[in-house]
Amino acid sequence: MLKTEFKNNILTAYIDGEIDHDSAAKIRTRIDGCTQSLKPKLLCLDFSGVTFTDSSGVGLVMGRYRQMKLLGGALRVVNIPENIYRIFAMSGLESLGVLR
Repeated sequence: MLKTEFKNNILTAYIDGEIDHDSAAKIRTRIDGCTQSLKPKLLCLDFSGVTFTDSSGVGLVMGRYRQMKLLGGALRVVNIPENIYRIFAMSGLESLGVLR
C-alpha cells in the first residue's frame, strides 16, 4: 500500500492501490510520522500505483501540502494517472502548483 524512500532530503511516498476513507487515514499516519521525524525539504507523493481515489485522495494531498508548508518544505504529486489527475484538477489542487 505504501513504500517510502528518503534520499537527498526528499521523502518519496509510493502509494499503491485504492485511496478511500480508511486507506487514506493509514497512509496519512505513515507519511506524517516520516515527515515529522525526517523533516524533508520536499515530500513527493508518487501516484503511479494508485488505481482509484475519491475525495479522500484530495484530502490526503491537501493535508500533506499544509503539513509541508508548516515544516518549511514543499510538496509535489507525481506520476498521476489521467483519471485521477482530472479529479485533482477539478478540486483546485492544480492551482497550488503541486501536480506534476
